[in-house]
Amino acid sequence: MRKNVFTILSVFIGLLSSIQAQKTEAVFFTNGFKVGELTNSSAIVWTRLCAAEKAVPIRHQQKGAPFRSPIDFDNNMPVQEMDGAVPGAFGQVRIKVQSKDTLIQTQWEYVSAYQDYTIKRKIKGLRSNTKYQIIITGRKGPKTPVSEVKGEFTTAPLPNEIAPVLFTSSTCQYFWSYDDAERGFKMYDSMLKLEPMFHCQTGDYVYYDKPGPMAYNLELARHKWHAINAWPSLVNFYNNTPLYLQKDDHDVLKDDAMPTSSAFGELGFEDGLWIWNEQAPIMDKSYRTFRWGKDLQIWVVEGRDFRSDNSSPDGADKSIWGKEQLEWFKKTVEASDATFKILSSPTPVVGPDRAKGKTDNHSNDSFKTEGEWLRKYLADHGMFVINGDRHWQYVSVDPDTGLMEFSQGPSSDSHAQGWNKNDKRPEHRFLRVKGGFLAVNVFREGDTPIVEFIHYDVDGNIVNKETIKKQ
Repeated sequence: MRKNVFTILSVFIGLLSSIQAQKTEAVFFTNGFKVGELTNSSAIVWTRLCAAEKAVPIRHQQKGAPFRSPIDFDNNMPVQEMDGAVPGAFGQVRIKVQSKDTLIQTQWEYVSAYQDYTIKRKIKGLRSNTKYQIIITGRKGPKTPVSEVKGEFTTAPLPNEIAPVLFTSSTCQYFWSYDDAERGFKMYDSMLKLEPMFHCQTGDYVYYDKPGPMAYNLELARHKWHAINAWPSLVNFYNNTPLYLQKDDHDVLKDDAMPTSSAFGELGFEDGLWIWNEQAPIMDKSYRTFRWGKDLQIWVVEGRDFRSDNSSPDGADKSIWGKEQLEWFKKTVEASDATFKILSSPTPVVGPDRAKGKTDNHSNDSFKTEGEWLRKYLADHGMFVINGDRHWQYVSVDPDTGLMEFSQGPSSDSHAQGWNKNDKRPEHRFLRVKGGFLAVNVFREGDTPIVEFIHYDVDGNIVNKETIKKQ
């Protein structure tokens, strides 16, 4: 009975806090904005209208590594009082995209609590290989103060255009594994200094099933997005760097999630998909491909929505990608004339992975049949793999096919774990059990196309580089 009274009281206090936050005339873009799914002619713009200029300050101390979860965190406290909380705000949003000779502007549109005060719109009619400034404006209504946030992006070159491209890639960022108490994650500031043309985030953007809080319902799951997106380093980076975002297990439900997974508290797999589609800057299918000039094409695939049960017997019908996605993948790869073809995968294809307890990726025996086919197919078509999910950095070469895979490692050093740094296998060309990110640089020397895969630590220091020339 006392617990029920406490719960009711907590909800009432949270409601009062939300109402109080709405009394101010100002609105804010505390969660920044994201430009997603960028092509040579279009982009999707996502943002969230907020009632507070800054997130609720960090009050809890971190435990030691790995996974520096908060000490004595009360999962039942009002969400509005949790570390990193950012209340949403009713109001209107307008998006303006402009270049030297082009102006595209949306009408004022109201956001809704039903969609967590978020809004996303597809901007069409952009010119290829062109720099644009983006200005997003918010207000409570026509007669209230206006807030503004700015950034920029450059559209992709045309498929027949020779142009240098540098992009970054990262994975696995648990809010409480932050390594800068003011900025959040040092890695994001390090990546921004490289001025990448876009970023591939390969999943585990949030962790529903790690403390601070455990996301047992929709409200707590949404809080995870609010908190991670309010870190200043992420706001600065994504306001100026377009994003191709992928989901993995922790972004949709819990560890090794699949459509048949049991609920996590009150949160079910379908709930996770709902929130993902609400918070991610995507609109259509979660598997897609993007062309960046003559020399680069990237395939961004889906690893959770269509998979077979992880524990079912391996065989020809057992799949992570599902039949429809596999057919699309083969069709688009075989139609591509890009010099370099890169698969961006939320999970490993080559590995090696840990021997015990892992059953949910193509480098595990549980998906051996599809994994062997996929490695051979990728190698036969001269492709490379960049992958998320593993909490260590590596470059590995499949001994049977020669397929190369590049694992970015986690977003902070305290999140690194899962592999012995002294266990360097014959497959490994590079191994480092620390945090960091990957940069991929595509360019030409004369008529020779070159791709560089460069591993960085969180401070932006190069720790490994693989250079491959196209003969």
